[in-house]
Amino acid sequence: MTHVQTDLLGDAIALPEENRGHILLVEDDAVLRMLLRETLLNEGFSVTEAANRPDALGILQDNAEICVAIVDLGLPPVEHTTLEGLTLIKTVNAESSRVKIIVLTGQDEDQSALEAIREGAFDFLSKPASAAVILNAVNRAFLFHRKEKDMHEGGMARLQFNARYTDGLKAVREEAEEKLVRQVLRETGFNVYKSAEKLGVKRESIYYFMKKFQITRDDN
Repeated sequence: MTHVQTDLLGDAIALPEENRGHILLVEDDAVLRMLLRETLLNEGFSVTEAANRPDALGILQDNAEICVAIVDLGLPPVEHTTLEGLTLIKTVNAESSRVKIIVLTGQDEDQSALEAIREGAFDFLSKPASAAVILNAVNRAFLFHRKEKDMHEGGMARLQFNARYTDGLKAVREEAEEKLVRQVLRETGFNVYKSAEKLGVKRESIYYFMKKFQITRDDN
């Protein structure tokens, strides 16, 4: 059965049979939005679009299936600042912690990245970003979303990241990776094969993370 999604003009878009998840795409550049939409649709994701902060918030309030949002920081009516995008991120995280936000913007990279992470963004990509980079970030966001959902259903708290704002984006990403790998290893009794299966990675990747973060069975 083919899924159907509508764009901003209400036109029907045929989706692949497998729906890999629902993404909100918040971008005021119509051409870039179309390119991003097609990239995501071709990978089996369902996509809903918005061109500004009010529309994005309305969509999120009405659609609980959206798990990931790709957000441009420079949104109207002040496209040349990060105000609207950062406000959107802050509001979404205050109202719905379920949504993982990936920032995709052409604004000043270093400062914008740190401000976005501070407000609760999950990841930060600079324009122009390749399709491979965007899809990698999207897949990682869905992985974390699924993991936190499983933890919540099991009565466990969601992952909390403690990296300081001044530590920068790399520190936040690495702490997120370490916490997730440690959590899954504990749940599987340090079974590398099962941990790799749960995270959707190769066993070699688990060994790499264990060495990188100095994780041993004694940590269990």
